[in-house]
Amino acid sequence: MTKRVRLRVAYDGTAYHGWQLQPGAVTIEQVLNETLTELLGEPIQVIGASRTDSGVHARGNVAVFDTSHRMPADKICFALNQRLPEDIRVQSSETVAPDWHPRRCSCVKTYEYKILNRKIELPTERLYSHFCYFDLDLEKMQQAAVLLVGEHDFKSFCNIRTQVKDTVRTIYEISLSRTEDGMITIRICGNGFLYNMVRIIAGTLISVGMGQIPPDQIEDILNARDRAAAGPTAPARGLTLIGMEYEENAGKA
Repeated sequence: MTKRVRLRVAYDGTAYHGWQLQPGAVTIEQVLNETLTELLGEPIQVIGASRTDSGVHARGNVAVFDTSHRMPADKICFALNQRLPEDIRVQSSETVAPDWHPRRCSCVKTYEYKILNRKIELPTERLYSHFCYFDLDLEKMQQAAVLLVGEHDFKSFCNIRTQVKDTVRTIYEISLSRTEDGMITIRICGNGFLYNMVRIIAGTLISVGMGQIPPDQIEDILNARDRAAAGPTAPARGLTLIGMEYEENAGKA
């Protein structure tokens, strides 16, 4: 009897060309497919919820796959982690309804973007944050971030290669904080994100913090619906997909 299994996957994206399968490149999806196929003795193809870019990290990406193997779903994560490389770990595995699909169910996605804002770099943070030596004005960045909350057309904040027709998304919350050692964290929760949207928001807020863009100009950028109006795309290494919250018990078998 076939069952559908949902995985919650964490990974360090440094060594990978993103989530999605690509010819001639090692990806998270490829490694999961190959390792699950070896473990379960049948061809496995996972379906991921979020196709993170090359170098982007995750603590809670979601994927599903179908299997007829008798191994209990909740045990698969432990067996799988013994075979996976150390920069990928499945945090949980569970059975869901046969028709449950991670990209067709409403959920709240949370991302964090980290900026190391100090005069000298910290080597231990180089793979997980964007270094900026210019003293950023956190208060102005917060003023700008507030204007992004709510339902807006985020066409100015997505890559020009974005193929979706509807660029309207809802951001529920944006918070910014700074630690004593200069790490600024931008935390964004929303119902969905366009291609490069979080990295462009981060790059735009950095420009605000540097004094290049006034905080109140965010409204004009949104209204422009033009990628050229927003700031640069911040580097991938600072971005982490924190998690995806589906409706409680949604899809559970």
